Order: sequence, then structure tokens, then C-alpha cells
Amino acid sequence: MSLNQLKAPRGANRAKKRVGRGQGSGLGKTAGRGGKGQKARSGNMHFEGFEGGQMPLQRRLPKFGFHNIFRRELEEVKVGDLQGLSGVVDPVALKSAGLVRGNRDGVVVLAGGELSSALTVKVHRVTAGARAAIEKAGGKVELIPAPQTMHQKAKAAKKAAAQAK
Repeated sequence: MSLNQLKAPRGANRAKKRVGRGQGSGLGKTAGRGGKGQKARSGNMHFEGFEGGQMPLQRRLPKFGFHNIFRRELEEVKVGDLQGLSGVVDPVALKSAGLVRGNRDGVVVLAGGELSSALTVKVHRVTAGARAAIEKAGGKVELIPAPQTMHQKAKAAKKAAAQAK
């Protein structure tokens, strides 16, 4: 059987109802809507969730969930992935090595794998297991501080001004 021989089963494709096309069609005069009432009128209750004036379900149920606008999305790198690198490993070096894309808020190093060479790792966050693995290999870890928000900068300036007095 090929594609040009495929056919829908009998009765699967039905003709579209043509309403309001004369009394002989069976759907003339009131066009299948019956007589009078809100449902017979144009522009009736076509919106989703309408319950005839009763409080809709989506408004009756309690709200849930939370989206933190201050969340920081970090790119993940495992200790074993750092094996081929040398010297100072920072987000720029990781991006050039193809280990991160560099489109998030920072880099986190996770424990996973072994490291044989001593590296200086400069990233935004390091897990305890990853720090132990890097230091075991003779390397060291330096954390890059998170960028300050405008509110944090203003708060720090206010605190410095208060201490200067």
C-alpha cells in the first residue's frame, strides 16, 4: 500500500452542516437553535469557563504556585569535564571549551568524575563535593560574587554614608 491509496474509513468524513438554508434543509428558520432564550441569540456565552453566572471553577479554586523573579539560572559543569583544561578555569574559558553556552546567570561546578591536574577554578558556585575534588587534585576554588541589584547598591551606599558620619 502506498500513500496515494490511503482512504479514510466510510463515515469518517461528514459534510459540514449548512444552517439557515431554508426549511427543507432541516436546519432552516431558527438554524437549529430552537426558539427564543439566551442561547438562541447571537453573541451568547461563547467564552471558555462560563457557568451561567455562577462563580466559575477557575475563580473558585485557590491560587497556587510561585515564580521567583530573582531566581538565578546557573549552567552546570561536572568536575570530570574540567579534566582537559589547564591553568585558570573561568566562565570565558568554559565557553571557549564548549562546556557552557554562556546564556545564563553564571556557572556552578558539580561533583562528578575525577580531576588529576591542579586547576584554579573561578565560578559563581561550587558544591562541597566538587570543592573537595578540586582541592584534592591540588587546585583551588575562587567564587565570583553575584552582580548587585540596584536596591543592593543603594542599600550599601546608604550604609556606608551612615558609617561615615
